[in-house]
Amino acid sequence: MSTLRLLPARMAGPHAAVLLVLLTALAPPAQAQEGGKTVYRCPGPPVLYTDSLSQQEARERGCRTIEAAPVTVIASPRPRAAAVPASRASDARVDPAAQRSRDEESRKILADELQREQGKLDALRQEYNNGQPERLGSERNYQRYLDRVAELKAAIERKQSDIESIKRELAKTQ
Repeated sequence: MSTLRLLPARMAGPHAAVLLVLLTALAPPAQAQEGGKTVYRCPGPPVLYTDSLSQQEARERGCRTIEAAPVTVIASPRPRAAAVPASRASDARVDPAAQRSRDEESRKILADELQREQGKLDALRQEYNNGQPERLGSERNYQRYLDRVAELKAAIERKQSDIESIKRELAKTQ
């Protein structure tokens, strides 16, 4: 059971007639193909060639029987992907002096970042005041104070984790 669209809608004119004549002249009878199924040409955009309709359905749709014309579908070649040029081994190598300068620069950046994060951690610890930060004027409600204390504690833990990861990165570059 197959439904085939042989011609695009723009070829439903004189080109389609020439193609159908060639198909009928060169092909064996339609009854001999695929176990005796009849091929129908159904009107409408797009023109549809099918062997999956019964005679009653074909009449209702206004389809015509194609005598002695097996339908052949030819797949168009797939477009090739653009070839990526292979990189040469010499392109992949970096000058050792340039690599050393890059490594030094990355170490300097990591060291600066570590210093900044440690400064922020010190400021958070000072504000936290060993779990007893000073109450702010907006914290008349004791629960707000407790929430701020919990947030400060979580922020300190995050900063410590960040500092540890920076230290690990620094150890990798040395």
